[in-house]
Amino acid sequence: MKNFSGKVAAITGAGSGIGQATAIALAGKGCHLSLSDVNDKGLARTLDKLRPYPVKVTVHHVDVGDRAAVYQYAEDSVKEHGKVNLIINNAGVGLGETVEAMSYENFEWLMNINFWGVVYGTKAFLPHLKQSSDGHVVNISSIFGIIGVPTQAAYNASKFAVRGFTEALREELDIEGGCVSATCVHPGGVKTNIARNSRMGEMGNMSIGDQEEIADLFDRIAMSTPEQAAKAILRGVQKNQRRVLIGADAVLMDTTQRLMPTAYQRVLETLFRINRGRSAKSTTV
Repeated sequence: MKNFSGKVAAITGAGSGIGQATAIALAGKGCHLSLSDVNDKGLARTLDKLRPYPVKVTVHHVDVGDRAAVYQYAEDSVKEHGKVNLIINNAGVGLGETVEAMSYENFEWLMNINFWGVVYGTKAFLPHLKQSSDGHVVNISSIFGIIGVPTQAAYNASKFAVRGFTEALREELDIEGGCVSATCVHPGGVKTNIARNSRMGEMGNMSIGDQEEIADLFDRIAMSTPEQAAKAILRGVQKNQRRVLIGADAVLMDTTQRLMPTAYQRVLETLFRINRGRSAKSTTV
């Protein structure tokens, strides 16, 4: 897909963050949009931001963890726009909790959105992308789909799964030699609301603060904006890249994992031990 003018893109999680920024970037390139989210107020804000652009925009309330709802979203998108060329499976949530303490309810909630939402979105839209004669699947993983991090086991599991799923999909599409391709996106720290909206469970002495403190820390260290992420994603589609890393932090962590495929874990363990010592000292004082 070399250009987006006159194309139709479906984006999940379009009510804020990367989804919203990508919708605006596509509208600026003349792409029509079918947007979805569970956050109706967020979708309304995105719609307001898109009013200056001469493109058709439809909005849909969709829980991506609901297979029937995602398939209906795909059908409605084609009915309203006549075709769909691009699906961006962006919707996602976070969970901070140790493996031992993690409830199955929390784990299943996250996997239903972060992994199964990607699977449903890909499979529901793929036949329509093929019918469009110029299609692309974009699945949002994370740098946490490349490295494992303490207290992020569920999130790691979902994002590693998205990575494997998308890489296998890309290989199959390339073997077919048809009109559809796929890209897996690995953002580093992007200034979105995901940390603030995450579920926080039991992290014991591995915690680096309460939810507000963690969200504030994330905001301070996040190196990329949603707009920069959107630009990188669209450039990746146009270049038909297999993998898109977003942010210098993502590039650094990916390089570290390549150079130290298991040793990087010891670095993270050391950092968490240092934090545990600081927390214990603070509690004593």
